[in-house]
Amino acid sequence: MIELVEKRNTSLRYAPEAVDLFDKLLSRIGPESDTVARQRRMAELVLRMATEEKRFLQKLIDGFLIHMRELDASDIEIGGSSCQQSVWLRIQGHKMARPEMGRWSCDQSDILVLSLLSAQQIERLVEHRVMDFSYEKVLEGKSVRWRASAYYDMAHLALNMRAIAATVYPYNKLGIPAPISRSLSLAHEKQGLILLTGITGSGKSTTMDSIIDANNQTVDGHIVIIGDPIEYIHTSKKCIIRHREVGRDVLSFKDGAVQALRQDPDIIVVGEMRDPDTIKTCLEIVDTGHKVFSTLHTGSAVETIDRIVAECQVEEQDRIRNRLADVLRIIVSQKLIPGTDGKLVLAKEILLVTSAVKAAIRNKNTHEIYQMISEGGKQGMITLEQDLQRLLSARVITEGDAFDYANNKRRMQELIYQRM
Repeated sequence: MIELVEKRNTSLRYAPEAVDLFDKLLSRIGPESDTVARQRRMAELVLRMATEEKRFLQKLIDGFLIHMRELDASDIEIGGSSCQQSVWLRIQGHKMARPEMGRWSCDQSDILVLSLLSAQQIERLVEHRVMDFSYEKVLEGKSVRWRASAYYDMAHLALNMRAIAATVYPYNKLGIPAPISRSLSLAHEKQGLILLTGITGSGKSTTMDSIIDANNQTVDGHIVIIGDPIEYIHTSKKCIIRHREVGRDVLSFKDGAVQALRQDPDIIVVGEMRDPDTIKTCLEIVDTGHKVFSTLHTGSAVETIDRIVAECQVEEQDRIRNRLADVLRIIVSQKLIPGTDGKLVLAKEILLVTSAVKAAIRNKNTHEIYQMISEGGKQGMITLEQDLQRLLSARVITEGDAFDYANNKRRMQELIYQRM
């Protein structure tokens, strides 16, 4: 049962009705020993709920999300045994249980998660053990969106929802050097592969949306975005912007990218190069004369290049390496660092692919690229460690965080020592 800790919390306003509904549904399920059968029975009951019953659960989850926005949280975690019946929020990088949002049993959380999904999505969740989707709500006349992932945790359902910014982060605040901005713009370069990389939660989507918006405001064209799920919805300005969500509008990133070639695009945004087929498709699309943006979960420019090649079969790696050298234009690898003001600060590494970088990729000398980045300041390049030193000199981050978040600890230590 739920423990009401703070009555003022909007998410608890509908708790009594929701708890009664949970008890009613659970009484119909019985002690099923088979986990999958129990989940399917829950799903059947949820899908057959009356409209008013569904409204109780929707108000409860919406209350959670409203409270999340009030606290400026980036993520919410619900359900599964690991949450220990609490709702957790990530606020300015710190994830913690929030007692004012109540305590919910695993069975109650299972029902709450299932209530967010359609019959088709539930089938996909049961089959693949995970379901990524988007959730949208109108608040104060404005559409607000979340990226969500439902998955299993010790036979129960767990849910992560990440807030999607209601507005695009201004491009001029990203601190992208002018030579790099020219390459990112369709007005100056019509083709090439541009990669944004970083761990989950490093702000890749925010940066990508800023770049898309900058092109949308300045260049006539057609942009096709393939996402899993679609996060920010761009309004067409100078560009037509199509949004195609994997699972709803298209079957896979690869299919979406191939189909986009027949849709007269200028820019194709592939949400993630997560498998060899998608990687090879993106390289082939650039060869046809298009500009392609995508992301990877890598921490540096050199790691990104090595990862792309390593993802492919050994017998294909030389061909992939040569093709990558031909089409790759820019890699921006980024991290969000705790700032001295308590907020998160963007730190980035930027590689512009010059003739020397191309040669290093082809000749399997990617270990030489870090030095090329460190010496390429006039071309807009910067290593992560150089950018951390810049933030440290501006007293935006602490020396300890600069060292902790550096990829090259030895080089970071040298840069810190040079400041003394």
